[in-house]
Amino acid sequence: MLVSIITVSYNSEDTIRQTIESVYGQSWHQIEYIVVDGASTDSTMDIVKEYPEKFAGKGMAYRYVSEHDFGMYDAMNKGIRMASGELIGIINSDDWYEPDAVACAVQRYRQQPYDLFYADLRIIGNKRSFIKRAKNSRWVTSRYWNHPTTFIPRTVYQHYQYRNETIHDDWDLILRIRKAGASVCVENKVLANFRRNGVSHEKGVRKALERANIKYRIYRDNGYSRLYVAECYGMEMAKLFW
Repeated sequence: MLVSIITVSYNSEDTIRQTIESVYGQSWHQIEYIVVDGASTDSTMDIVKEYPEKFAGKGMAYRYVSEHDFGMYDAMNKGIRMASGELIGIINSDDWYEPDAVACAVQRYRQQPYDLFYADLRIIGNKRSFIKRAKNSRWVTSRYWNHPTTFIPRTVYQHYQYRNETIHDDWDLILRIRKAGASVCVENKVLANFRRNGVSHEKGVRKALERANIKYRIYRDNGYSRLYVAECYGMEMAKLFW
């Protein structure tokens, strides 16, 4: 089974090598790796261009493009359109996989085909790290979902794309997939590592309130209860003390 892995990047020279190496080091070798760069001005693409022969030596396909885009989710949509694998995973240029991440997603798909798969995530902070556990709960919350560990069949992505409107467009896509009755599979095993330094973790009360407002609107747009207002604001206030 071919699995497409997509990495979107922009000026990621400090971290992208670890991301690429984590894909190269997968125990599952039937991989098509696609790097979608937003016209970086640092040495990101110099690093990316070091790897075609190395991946070819393992029989892994390796493709990249570097051009201006309209943000992270626009780049993800572009990568998905380029992908030809049966399953698609997205690992951003700040993050990296555990060696058996792809093999685990494939194994579970072969056992029981799913529309959405995700697993536990290790979150790396400045002073400490912790494990964010995955769960498929009746109370649908992003607290139980981890984007870097997510794998979705290409046939599902053919019906959905990221809206490219907000910083929480990834969660909006998950809610839309779930709303359509998706088959969800969860693995309680750490499959990826996430550096907590992106826009979704910018400090400050104003930023936290902005993120909470956006996420609450996404819940409501997807038909969820007004009770989720407590979920959205509670999560963002908690982030201020992480």
